[in-house]
Amino acid sequence: MADEIERIMVIPLRKTKQAPRTRRANRAVKEVREIVKRHMRVSEENVWIDASVNEKLWENGMRNPPNKITVKAVKFEDGLVEVSLAE
Repeated sequence: MADEIERIMVIPLRKTKQAPRTRRANRAVKEVREIVKRHMRVSEENVWIDASVNEKLWENGMRNPPNKITVKAVKFEDGLVEVSLAE
């Protein structure tokens, strides 16, 4: 098996609008973690979200996260998945 599996994903964040205004960016982070966990087949503890992704989700403040985000997910041999912004 290959050492690393790398995927570029466009993650829709429509469900964040269902959360209360003061928790939308938090909900967006949880959604990114959940979708990456499902697609890369790992447990939630093994998903590491880079600071650049976090800053992108929070750049318009807590109340107005983006509707979708494009990320690069890399799964390493030990099962850890690193999520960073796609270039």
